[in-house]
Amino acid sequence: MIDRNGYLDVRSRGVFIFDLDARLPGQVFKESGNDSLFCEFDAVLTPEFWPALRAMARWHGDSRVEVLVLEPDCDAFYLPGYRMYPAVSLSVEDNEDDYWAAIGHEPDGDVMGSIAISANVVAVTGPSGRWGCWGERDPEVAVFRGFPDIAARNKWCASFGPFLEASGALESYLPLTLRVGPYRTSTPQP
Repeated sequence: MIDRNGYLDVRSRGVFIFDLDARLPGQVFKESGNDSLFCEFDAVLTPEFWPALRAMARWHGDSRVEVLVLEPDCDAFYLPGYRMYPAVSLSVEDNEDDYWAAIGHEPDGDVMGSIAISANVVAVTGPSGRWGCWGERDPEVAVFRGFPDIAARNKWCASFGPFLEASGALESYLPLTLRVGPYRTSTPQP
């Protein structure tokens, strides 16, 4: 885990690529783009996903991957409850176990303090600010942007997927988010 200054550094670098106050379905990336890929939120917070994040960082010459938790709030949840700052900064040389040790860390043995369990909104990037992953537990989606070219994007998708294009994400994730009642996607009309 990092200290207050480290947390503020990670947060200050995150503002280069993200609008930290925005939430999906709004525009969370500062620049619009059409190279986005989507996956389930929970996948990002697993050790198996570390190689995908590392690959994105390396494309852009980043020596670190930074994970910033935006919700729950640092001052309202993590500091009073766990005396920790909800961010990690890992070397691209670290492995899956190192990633899991950082995001799965349970302060004082309390699983609810673990970023992997408690994070509802995360922003992941590197010091270059040229790539990013934004994830939200509700609507259970993560979006990736910053591929150097279409060939790299396609290879990354094939290596670390499954991922969906925007249209596929709308079909797969939006109906689950908007579902009303146990099996309906709309409210019955009178």
